[in-house]
Amino acid sequence: MLRRTLMAALAALPFATPAAAQPAWPTQPITMIIPFAPGPIDGVARIIGDAMGRDLGQPVVIENIPGAGGTIGVGRAAQARPDGYRILMHNIGMSTAPTLYRRLAWDPVRDFEPIGIMNRNPMVWIGRPSFPGTTLAEMTAFLQRQGTAANLAHAGLGSSSQLCAMLMQAALRSQATTVPFRSSGEVFPELNSGRIDLYCDQTTSALGQVQGRTVKAFALAAPARLPMMPEVPTTAEAGMPDFQLSIWQALFAPAGTPRAVVERLNRALRVALADPRVVARLNELGTAPEPEATGSPEALRALLASEVARWKPIIEAAGEFAD
Repeated sequence: MLRRTLMAALAALPFATPAAAQPAWPTQPITMIIPFAPGPIDGVARIIGDAMGRDLGQPVVIENIPGAGGTIGVGRAAQARPDGYRILMHNIGMSTAPTLYRRLAWDPVRDFEPIGIMNRNPMVWIGRPSFPGTTLAEMTAFLQRQGTAANLAHAGLGSSSQLCAMLMQAALRSQATTVPFRSSGEVFPELNSGRIDLYCDQTTSALGQVQGRTVKAFALAAPARLPMMPEVPTTAEAGMPDFQLSIWQALFAPAGTPRAVVERLNRALRVALADPRVVARLNELGTAPEPEATGSPEALRALLASEVARWKPIIEAAGEFAD
């Protein structure tokens, strides 16, 4: 009698059934930290974040935390609670910061869980409207001929434009004078006016300038031409097949985030990148979604390791450090 009474009582309790299990994640909005000031990267983040939010059933909110070449925002993300509600969107700078900043407070491998690669932005070489030449060969000849008299802009230590400039100077063994700015937005007025000779930028930033013909475009550092700037040849077509550079952008979660949450975020990212509306809007910005085959957390982990190894000797040889 006592046993039957206890079993009946347990069956009546609401938490005694599977239906009362923990609610599915997520149950609140997700914040995507961008470690830079508002700019072109926000457009990509909002397009993909909005689509992820629809799949997750919760909005994805953008939070810009700029400063120190992106390292402040990354540090903030590393210290977030590992529950998936604060994630990081970062780019190739995640792999170059450990060499550029010799006293970095965070480690890209130790302090983060990879979620997945979002997209890749090819770099494009551009010059002032009055530049004496129209081809990549004429641009590289100018750099070699002018030496320190040539000036080459970049958008700050650790920026993709600085990495591109380092790579070109190493390839040519040239000694152009580099001129640092704080953002691409500061570079273009100087380039348009002719006070800066050359600049290498992501297509998402430079597309409007190239289409408006306010700069000269020499070559795209990618395997194929872009539909949005079809007249710009690739570096391979222009005679430098080994010079290719695309800046990847990816999502990360703080270390310790549950695997199930990471996998759910990755699934939402893959759903977003397969949406034809997202693909079309990214293409309009001059970029493309990462293919499914390389969209896993494991693929991002491998990419990060290879990029750290690739850039470390280049940065050390250039001797340009942020601290």
